Amino acid sequence: MAIPDYIVGLRKHVGRDLLWLPSVSAVVRNDAGELLLGQRADDGRWSVISGFVEPGEQPATALVREVREETGLEVAPVRMSSAVSHPHTYPNGDRCEYLNLGFLCRVVAGTARVNDDESLAVRWFPLDRLPELDKHALLVIAYALRENTVAGYLEPGTTWDDVPD
Repeated sequence: MAIPDYIVGLRKHVGRDLLWLPSVSAVVRNDAGELLLGQRADDGRWSVISGFVEPGEQPATALVREVREETGLEVAPVRMSSAVSHPHTYPNGDRCEYLNLGFLCRVVAGTARVNDDESLAVRWFPLDRLPELDKHALLVIAYALRENTVAGYLEPGTTWDDVPD
């Protein structure tokens, strides 16, 4: 499911104006240490697997659901690794600001494959050969892979424009 019904309903009222939405991102590694990325159907860019937290849904439940929907993999969250907000404008002009919770995940079962219409491709990448990623994906990955197990966040007073590309 690309756009949840409740967001479609909101868009009928606000058009393309800014929506503040909760989201989750999964940093999934395999036994070889490779990172799972999906190539987005809306803009063709590679990114971590991400999605909306729907009303009444816990973030960890949304995370497991999104990874399953987009990749066919069953994952288990290891720990929440980041909490950051970031803006996003979709190719159709819809504007969102996401409060994104990033999670480091482990694979429980399955084989990574394109499982819905949100992704053009799903692939494992060695950490030293990642494709070009936007700064949100890079930040979520960096927080998930650091040795400090406390969730990362941007310091008070930091704006998204302060985050380096």
